[in-house]
Amino acid sequence: MKAKTRENIQGYSFMMPTLIIIGVFTIIPMGYAIYLSFTRVNLLAGTFQWIGLENYRIAFNDERLMIALRNTIRYVAFVVPVQTFLALVMASVLNSGVKFQKTFRTIYFLPTLTSSAALTMIFMFLFAVNGPVNSFLINWGLIEAPIHFVGDINFALNTIMVMNVWSTVPFFMTIYLAGLQDVDTSLYEAASLDGANAWKKFTKITVPNLVPVTNYVLLMGIIGCFQIFDQAFIISGGTGGPMNATLTISLLIYQFAFQIRGTMGYASALAILLAILIFIVSMITRKINKEESLY
Repeated sequence: MKAKTRENIQGYSFMMPTLIIIGVFTIIPMGYAIYLSFTRVNLLAGTFQWIGLENYRIAFNDERLMIALRNTIRYVAFVVPVQTFLALVMASVLNSGVKFQKTFRTIYFLPTLTSSAALTMIFMFLFAVNGPVNSFLINWGLIEAPIHFVGDINFALNTIMVMNVWSTVPFFMTIYLAGLQDVDTSLYEAASLDGANAWKKFTKITVPNLVPVTNYVLLMGIIGCFQIFDQAFIISGGTGGPMNATLTISLLIYQFAFQIRGTMGYASALAILLAILIFIVSMITRKINKEESLY
């Protein structure tokens, strides 16, 4: 009995540093955020007024929250499928034995190594009124006058979408490349003997064997896209403009937490609602892809 107790103590002692970190930096902040969501907070004065579900009631009648929700859902609906498909295709091509594939892998992975803030500044330059993209479109006769991509309500969010796809595809491509190493090459050899072309191999062998990896990529993409903040913040200067065209839920939470005085409790309520939304969408995605049936 004493030996068993000593083993348990040793086990918990090894776990303790991780448990302390999780508790201090995850569980306690989450619990505190839930508490704040039921209060009206003035951090400068140090006052906390319990108001129950009032913050949540306000949220469901907040017009700017509805705009941010529409922008975020539109962003997720475009970026997640596109980045997943492109990552899978690029990984399949690089895994097919093309020449200089290691060089291409390194080049394609470079955007992932660059900070999000730096990438945003680069894209702001590329899509500026006098930037390379406008110059290219005008020189080829595709447009007559330069487009203010960042400042136009019809293009601002689309610019962020393109930037995010370009910067995240290499990361997910690497995950797919790792998954492709577990696919039996004999399957492709047998398919070649049966006369299958590259498309048949891709749809009948590659895609089905990478379903667990695709589920992971989709979930990570959904979570990341719903939490988009830095690109929208930098491009709009923290306002979500022009005319709320780049306003996302995370950016709205930031505004209420740090730019508008006395609304930290409301920002906490929005953060809780965002977490619930991400959880629901993630579970729906898992059910649609029938992840449970694979194990």
